[in-house]
Amino acid sequence: MIQTMKNKIIVSCQAWPGTPFYGDPRLMRAMAESALMGGAGGIRANGADDIREIKTTVDLPVIGINKLPDKRGVRIITPDFESARVLAEAGADLIAVDATVQSREDEAELQQLIQDIQIRLRLPVMADISNVEEAVRAERLGANVVATTMAGYTSYTKEHKTEGPDFELISRIVEQVNIPVIGEGRFALPSDVCEAIKVRGAHSVVIGTSITAPWEITARFARAI
Repeated sequence: MIQTMKNKIIVSCQAWPGTPFYGDPRLMRAMAESALMGGAGGIRANGADDIREIKTTVDLPVIGINKLPDKRGVRIITPDFESARVLAEAGADLIAVDATVQSREDEAELQQLIQDIQIRLRLPVMADISNVEEAVRAERLGANVVATTMAGYTSYTKEHKTEGPDFELISRIVEQVNIPVIGEGRFALPSDVCEAIKVRGAHSVVIGTSITAPWEITARFARAI
C-alpha cells in the first residue's frame, strides 16, 4: 500500500473550525473525490467520520489521523491507541502519529503505540516528525514511514521554519533512514513537488492548504494585488 503512493501526491482533506467545510463529512468526501479525479495517490484525513465517508467512494489509501488532547490536555496527532483504533475501524489504511520529542519524549511509550497499531490493528504507522533526530528515532522504534509534517512547528524547530518546503531536511532524512520519507508542510507549487521527489528523494508529498483551503488560496492572490 505504501509503495502504491510512491512518486505521487497525497491530498490532505481536512476542515478547520470556522471554515465553510467544517462539520460535514460529505464535503470532505467531495474534496477527496476531487483529489482522485486530479490524479492523487492518497488521502490524509482527520477523524473517523470523515474517513468513513471518504472510503464510501474514494478507492485510494487513506492516512488516518485523530487530532485530540493527550494526557496533558495538549491537542496532538493520534495521542493514544484508542484514537488509532477508531480510525482503523473507519477504514484508515495507515495511521499517522505525532512522533516528536515535544509530544512524546518517552521512547517506550511511542514504541508501544507503534507496535500496538501494527500488531493489534494490523496497520502501518507514519511518524510525523520535525527534525532528523526524530526521524532516526522513529525508524529505530519501528515506524514504517516518516513525514516532515511537524518541521517548523515544534518549539525547537520554530526558529528554523522555512517559508516553503524544507527541502534540506528532506534530503538529510533520506540520507539517514531506510524507510520511506514523505515531504509535508508548505508545499504550494508543482515545482516544489518535483524537487522533493526527483531531487531530494522523497517517497511522496502531502499537500493540504494549497489544494483544499480555497480561502487561503484566494488570500494569496488578494495579497498579491
